[in-house]
Amino acid sequence: MAEDFAELEFQRFWRRLQQLGLNAYESRSYLVLLGHPKFKALELAARSHVPRQKIYEVLDSLVEKGFAQVVQEKTKLFSAVEPSLAIPGYLSRKRQILEQELTDNGRAGTALIDDLKQLYSEGQGGRGTLDFLRIVTEPAQTAAEYRRMLSEVKNEYVEFSRPPYAVDPLDEKLVKQARMTGVSCRLLLEAASLDDEHRQRLNDYQATGVEVRIADSLPMKLAVFDGQHGMIALLDPVITRPAWTAVVFHHEGMGAAMKGLFEDHWRRSRSM
Repeated sequence: MAEDFAELEFQRFWRRLQQLGLNAYESRSYLVLLGHPKFKALELAARSHVPRQKIYEVLDSLVEKGFAQVVQEKTKLFSAVEPSLAIPGYLSRKRQILEQELTDNGRAGTALIDDLKQLYSEGQGGRGTLDFLRIVTEPAQTAAEYRRMLSEVKNEYVEFSRPPYAVDPLDEKLVKQARMTGVSCRLLLEAASLDDEHRQRLNDYQATGVEVRIADSLPMKLAVFDGQHGMIALLDPVITRPAWTAVVFHHEGMGAAMKGLFEDHWRRSRSM
């Protein structure tokens, strides 16, 4: 019974180490090393059931990741690094690598955007009748569209704000930046979506000159920029799980109609 329990514990730790980022052989070898002061490579291979031809590769990787160390005596021996040192060090290095990859990908993505914009423009040369409307269903793309329009707004930005958010305007520094450059900014929020944290951030926004009012309910999510372009987000009535579908528009008539809808609800709203 005790052996069965020990095996279950071993399997549980083995899976958790793999979730952390070690592979199956590395996880098994580290667990065996933890229970003994030191091992020769081939001794460890036998105990951890790692193929002999793989054990040196596994040990090199464990040393590189900070889970094992070399004890040099007459022959090379390996021992485990204490978990409270090994795991935080590994996660810190992994975080640095991921951050560097994201930085590199960001630079590459920015360069690729510039290179592909011309190709896209040429491909869109024959304009269709609904080029001024575009449906976006992916939240990250909706957020990117929102931030792009917010960064380019010149005179006025108005918004119906209600959760769930692709971008929470109260978390978005671009709103404050727009206001600081002289853009008129007005936010109309649903009362039910406000908590104490949101109210504090609203006070910070109002201090910068952003106008904020509260409505009992709003018919949709809406952002209009300079009265000409923006986006509407509606709940999808077809699927079971609530999800928003955004319509991005670039049309003066559409912009004027949506601005009129905003003004109507703004007049019927109340101050905080």
